[in-house]
Amino acid sequence: MSRHFLKVLLALALPVSLAGIVLATPASAAQAVRLQYRTSSTGATTAQAEPWLKLLNTGTTPVPLNQVKIRYYFTGETTYRFACSWAVVGCSTVTGQFVNLATPVPTADRYLEVGFTSGSLAAGADTGDLQLRFYRADWQNFTQSDDYSFGAQTAYADWDKVAVYVDGRLAWGVPAAGGDPSPSPSASPSGDPGTSQGTLFDDFAYTGSSDPRLAQRGWTVRSNSGGPGVPGATWSPAAVTFPTVSGNQVLQLASSTDGTGSGTVHTELSTANRKFFEGTYAARVKFSDAPVSGPDGEHIVQTFFTITPLAHDLDPDYGELDFEYLPNGGWGEPGNIMYTTSWETYRNDPWLAVNTHTEERASFAGWHDLVIQVAGGRVKYYIDGRLFADHGDIYYPETPMWLMFNQWFIDLQGGSAPRTYHQQVDWVYYSKGEVVSPAEVQNRVGAFRAASTTFTDTVPNS
Repeated sequence: MSRHFLKVLLALALPVSLAGIVLATPASAAQAVRLQYRTSSTGATTAQAEPWLKLLNTGTTPVPLNQVKIRYYFTGETTYRFACSWAVVGCSTVTGQFVNLATPVPTADRYLEVGFTSGSLAAGADTGDLQLRFYRADWQNFTQSDDYSFGAQTAYADWDKVAVYVDGRLAWGVPAAGGDPSPSPSASPSGDPGTSQGTLFDDFAYTGSSDPRLAQRGWTVRSNSGGPGVPGATWSPAAVTFPTVSGNQVLQLASSTDGTGSGTVHTELSTANRKFFEGTYAARVKFSDAPVSGPDGEHIVQTFFTITPLAHDLDPDYGELDFEYLPNGGWGEPGNIMYTTSWETYRNDPWLAVNTHTEERASFAGWHDLVIQVAGGRVKYYIDGRLFADHGDIYYPETPMWLMFNQWFIDLQGGSAPRTYHQQVDWVYYSKGEVVSPAEVQNRVGAFRAASTTFTDTVPNS
């Protein structure tokens, strides 16, 4: 358990002598896409770039949007944030992450990769407006006139300086020259791509917490008492459900309280086997800043983490890697904060924590793609493709761990009105012994879903 208080048809390359550029032809004659672009921010410098995009299906078969990746290339000097202002397909289905180019060019050293979690683009149809924007994390102005994908037009028109990939293959546009090799085709859901020594993927397509497939597939829904959290609280399997959200089933943790210990419900889903160690962990998680019912203000913790049990005080084989979001603060923090924490060990009494953490005081409400890479003595945490933290040294784990999600109350703020908070998880992924980029994680998850694979586990038991 988490214990602060205890603690991502082949492109056709025309000869340079004929065209001078690389153009994309559709992945197949039946499935063809075209992209149009305009902007609502035309200045050479701006506080935020505003690429508005429209994707058109000019083929004869539908295009699953979760197979589509759109890349807008630009230069930057710092951390950027992505936002969807409005979209006909719904901003809740639109994702954005920033990826550095392996070989920068003068007009681009990174790209914004836009994806979709669900939906289908029918033949002859278009997505309608995708009103997107991105900005520096410090909100300083930046120059966009020298960016590869930027254009100052204010009416939609075909734009080949934004690339579109369908199922991992270039389907439209001219990528920034020299800096953007075509991504590998999406991983086959039936195998272990790259150097992986085993893969776990779960889309959480279950009927409820008593579904026998949960145990058969290596999951445990917690029911036993104890920490972390409010003394006297229960851990309720009944509060762990699998509703359908935007066409996909999700894991939902519904933690609640009436202001008393005995009236407090915590929730947790954990793997039964400790078989997860070096490799890449990923999950798409929805955090919430407010309860779905009742008054707000509770110090609640929403998590995705790995952990090794503590055999004794200051056990050197203990390990824990945490994403922990506190929407209302706690542990001395007055407001929302995201922690990533890597643990060496701890002692409960008197309390001594041996860990390192990185935090950001901001709201993380909504859906986020979380990735942890554990390799070569370093633990790297990513949120929506952005490197959030890089830990190592004594905080690198030594032994296999469980993989967990839980939601629990640090303490209680008083009052008897019942209040319930939700944390949701769309999918979880793990590749043993392999460093997988956040963008490639998206490709692989998209491949599983395109093949209607809701679960696979080829990770050997440790």
